[in-house]
Amino acid sequence: MSPTQSISERIENLKLCVIIPTYNNHKTLRRVIDGVLNYTQNIIVVNDGSTDTTKEITDPYPQITKIHLDKNQGKGNALREGFKKAKELGFGYAITIDSDGQHYPDDIPVFVDTLESNGKDILLIGCRNMNHDSVPKKSSFGNKFSNFWFWFETGIRLEDTQSGYRLYPLHAIPKRFFTKKFEFEIEVIVRSAWNGIPVKNIPVKILYDPNERVTHFRPFKDFTRISILNTILVIITLLYIKPRNFFMSFKKKSFKDFIREDILESTDSNEIKALSIALGVFVGIAPFWGFQTIIVIFLAVLLRWNKILAFTFSNVSIPPMIPFIIYGSLQAGGLFVEDKAKFTLNTSITLNDVRIHIMQYLIGSFVLATTMAILFGVGSYLLLSLSRNSNE
Repeated sequence: MSPTQSISERIENLKLCVIIPTYNNHKTLRRVIDGVLNYTQNIIVVNDGSTDTTKEITDPYPQITKIHLDKNQGKGNALREGFKKAKELGFGYAITIDSDGQHYPDDIPVFVDTLESNGKDILLIGCRNMNHDSVPKKSSFGNKFSNFWFWFETGIRLEDTQSGYRLYPLHAIPKRFFTKKFEFEIEVIVRSAWNGIPVKNIPVKILYDPNERVTHFRPFKDFTRISILNTILVIITLLYIKPRNFFMSFKKKSFKDFIREDILESTDSNEIKALSIALGVFVGIAPFWGFQTIIVIFLAVLLRWNKILAFTFSNVSIPPMIPFIIYGSLQAGGLFVEDKAKFTLNTSITLNDVRIHIMQYLIGSFVLATTMAILFGVGSYLLLSLSRNSNE
């Protein structure tokens, strides 16, 4: 950035535009457009099927791009149409600003400064002062609710996830979306974070004027949609994103380095380490074939235990150990069922044997898993305690 460049020149250099989705906001739309024009003419107004004078308001602005949709389809759809047009026009970034007058266009330089100083793709969300007297209590509660689920789904803590005042890296966000209404703004930031795009808050001003502001948020319908979306995102997080991120971050280490870094030098308490080891052993031996990794990581994340230790010890069921685990399970199960099969280490045990004596195997595998988890858990706790005492 040259110190002599104006804000409009900097916006041009960044290939940045401003998208204004609007639906029946004739009281404030002109003021928002005029405010943005103080900084750039790269404006795309998406008229989402308005039935007021929106078209007449935008007609006198030949320098801006206008999209008029015949039917109201929701804010998410309007944003998607705006993104599509922006990319067609060659823009790389887009700032979205609501047309209800709650956002101040003079905060645009804050987005530009942050984008330039960051030096890489980033998704910025304007952070409003939700404790301001003018902010409706239901909006403040909804924002906290959204912030919690965003953190749960991405691990990123934000103070405001519902603000419509945002900057999007158009080429880095997902190319396909599944929602079209208010919940779209949740989907896009969660999925962008999953793709490795940093998502951050920057401070912006806010104005809630009850005489001008028109909200189209339908508490029951839209909150239900958002809840359904968050349920789906949580399931994907637990079953796919968390395991994927774990495998991506898990580096192969020597046994010596693993003992030193992940066991002896870990900041977790001895109790947490021992419980994590016990959890891994239990899941590894229990009959969760094919789902052991997902289950052990899910439980370790849920319980806030040591994921690396839990995952490592769940590999007790590596192929060379499987015959011994099946044999031990059948032997343990034989203590609890009447119609039991007898096996020895010299007996060839096939999957058909397991199928025929499935109840014996299932009961025995849980008994064996519990027993070994206790032994490993208690044993590792004692060894860790001894190791700590010897180092003191």
